[in-house]
Amino acid sequence: MSQFDSYRALALQVTCHAVNTLNNRVAVREQMLATIVRLREQIRASIAFIGNDVRLVVLPEYFLTGFPLGESIAAWSEKAAIDPNGPEYAALGQIACDLQIFLAGNCYERDPHFPGLYFQVSFVIDPSGQCVLRYRRLNSMFAPTPHDVWDRFCQMYGPDALFPVADTAIGRLACIASEEILFPEVARCLAMRGAEVFLHSSSEVSSPELTPKHIAKRARALENLAYVISANSAGISGIPIPAASVEGGSQIVDYTGRVLVEAGQGESMASHAEIDLAALRRYRRRPGMNNLLSRQRFDLYASSYATAIFYPPNTLLTGVAERQHFLRVQQETIERLAQKGII
Repeated sequence: MSQFDSYRALALQVTCHAVNTLNNRVAVREQMLATIVRLREQIRASIAFIGNDVRLVVLPEYFLTGFPLGESIAAWSEKAAIDPNGPEYAALGQIACDLQIFLAGNCYERDPHFPGLYFQVSFVIDPSGQCVLRYRRLNSMFAPTPHDVWDRFCQMYGPDALFPVADTAIGRLACIASEEILFPEVARCLAMRGAEVFLHSSSEVSSPELTPKHIAKRARALENLAYVISANSAGISGIPIPAASVEGGSQIVDYTGRVLVEAGQGESMASHAEIDLAALRRYRRRPGMNNLLSRQRFDLYASSYATAIFYPPNTLLTGVAERQHFLRVQQETIERLAQKGII
């Protein structure tokens, strides 16, 4: 595929249909595949309206399943987490192939090396239908992450799997999952590996006022001289929580921290904008105070990070994983930091 100096990206804002009331994996899979069929038509129609220069579509968090609401980790893994080579990825890959786009999103995924668990995975599928990037969320309040099984994860995949960046025809792409936009280190580690465009699948509160995540999107873009393409949900249906609690405000932010476009509420293709890679690369090569990426002195901070253990690794290597585990570990961490006088 030829390289693109510029193209149009779309943060597609769609309703997420929860699977919580479905009782078995067969019913959940049927609904997920029906969701993908619906998305296929929405993406096709959006491109027809916006223009054939759309090369990248980012879907929101929870677009396939919603999120666990009382289900145990093992139950959610069995019911709603997909397999790396499963039919859901194949169907999404077919959309990317047929429409000749890069397609990004976020889902729950099982891993054969960690039975009974699941990871929340952000992915990028290229126009050949192949998954070219798989990022496993590293910070989560109530779900397993690679850090919770750190030693075994590194043994299985190596440390390079933690912060993947895909060098593609539309730039060097990286994924940031939902709340992780609030963790500067995630974006920074991806930028260290050359990321130019952050793909942010989210399901978050939207407000006329600046929210923490909206502030963070601008900050992560500015700090790292990178685009942020953030797709939010248009509500979540099928759960007791009011559907519009997480709705609206999908954004595309440029490498100076400027919001190029923002959607309102409801299902929307309004959040689309040009991604000018040539301009970004010129900006990154221009000396001056605004070139924050080139001014980073990471070695100054390395020893502080290396010696500071706040939230501990490997807490799920033994024992049964359950939701309250994560809150207990956080409480213990707070107590330890208080004893040390850090907080």
